[in-house]
Amino acid sequence: MNTRREAASARREAADSWLAEPLSIELSDKTDQLNHNQGMREYQVGLAIPLWLPGERTRTAALADAESRMATSRALAAQLRVAASIREAWWLWQRAQGEQALARERLTNAQQLADDVARRVKAGALARSDQHQAEGAAASAEMALSEAEAALAAATQQLRAMIGATPDKVAAANMEDLPEAPADFAALDTTHPAVIELFDRAEVARKSADLADSQSRANPELTLATTRDRSVFGDSWQQSITLGIRIPFGSESRQRAKVGTVRAEAIEAEAQLRIERERLIADLEATRVRVASAQNQLKAAEKRATLARESRSFFEKSFRLGETDLPTRLRIELDAVDAERQMTRTRIELAAAISAFRQAMGLLPE
Repeated sequence: MNTRREAASARREAADSWLAEPLSIELSDKTDQLNHNQGMREYQVGLAIPLWLPGERTRTAALADAESRMATSRALAAQLRVAASIREAWWLWQRAQGEQALARERLTNAQQLADDVARRVKAGALARSDQHQAEGAAASAEMALSEAEAALAAATQQLRAMIGATPDKVAAANMEDLPEAPADFAALDTTHPAVIELFDRAEVARKSADLADSQSRANPELTLATTRDRSVFGDSWQQSITLGIRIPFGSESRQRAKVGTVRAEAIEAEAQLRIERERLIADLEATRVRVASAQNQLKAAEKRATLARESRSFFEKSFRLGETDLPTRLRIELDAVDAERQMTRTRIELAAAISAFRQAMGLLPE
């Protein structure tokens, strides 16, 4: 991006110059020494001064300014695109981290239950088959933990490849602030980096077309030369000054080809702008609905998790008192684990939905 800014700055400096191109010097030496050798000599030194075509200098400056703006907007748009990839990897890692924590808690509870059942089998309060069921539930929880740890390791590697560092294992899935949805997407035309980039790209294409219109031929040149000569030996040297201008003819076919190319680029940029704006409008509406849906799901998931925790507490007591059989106790435990998993997932999904909504609005992560 710095290279593009430097190129635009160099074009702007060139437009500020009074000359279309750098000066060139012409040197010539004329003599009859190789044939008659009568002493004829002529030395000439001249300058060729390229001149701007009508309107070319102003349009070159306008193009340079447009390119400078595009370099800035392109950098911001690139940051937003990188943010989208990092956001996706970040929330994938958060989901994997949540699954691993839940799997570990499930294993701890399953092992505690298996130990309790084993003690009661020794005491003759439960059958050997009950111990097998409890140990099977613990083995299932251990396998689920291994799968969750593998998924977390993969997500961690993917995120580390993007951010260049290992993410903090205790990082919380903090929600970003939920911005207010715009009443009219046209308000984002001046704030959304992706739209601004396309606006600037279309403007550069238009300015390039305007410049091509003015460059109907090569630049004319003003020539200024001084000549020192003599005709034969013994004559005194004469000094003269020549002022001239060189005006090249234009080529209509080359001009049409050049203008047609830049005009086509301008039309393409404007069409891409319209398509991108429609896509962003759709993304904005989809992410807004996603946030509202996630908020409703989180309320239901929190209610279910609360009820499941209370039920597990009730059945833990009744199982210790022998009032509940082991299959019912295992079913209640699995239901509580599933409720906790759903609540954790929904919290992360809400945070991810808000992050996606901010991305659709062109806001970088906080």
